[in-house]
Amino acid sequence: MEGETAGKVTLAPSVLTTIVTLTVNADEGVARLCKDWRSDVSRFLGVGGVDDGVRVDVEGNSVAVDVHLVAKANVNLLALGRRLQAEIARAISDTVGLVVREVNIFIEDVELPDSEEQV
Repeated sequence: MEGETAGKVTLAPSVLTTIVTLTVNADEGVARLCKDWRSDVSRFLGVGGVDDGVRVDVEGNSVAVDVHLVAKANVNLLALGRRLQAEIARAISDTVGLVVREVNIFIEDVELPDSEEQV
């Protein structure tokens, strides 16, 4: 038992939502996270792991993530979704060591450029 420490490590759900939010916002194809009505209900009910556009569900040593976002115009949406799935899974695994069961990306809208920029 040399080198081992008795005890338990507990992560607040907000730690995971912050990791996901930072990862998503760092991608150039994302305009912004968008609020999902379920996040308001979950927050009202006191369910942890919910932030605007991000929901994290932890079961044991694994996690599932839902992300609702608005993409920028002229972005390959399929490539954006797949890239975010990989980046989020890697960020959670590397940062806190949890197994990522699934990462669901919901592209709710595409932000069109301002009409002034189109001239």
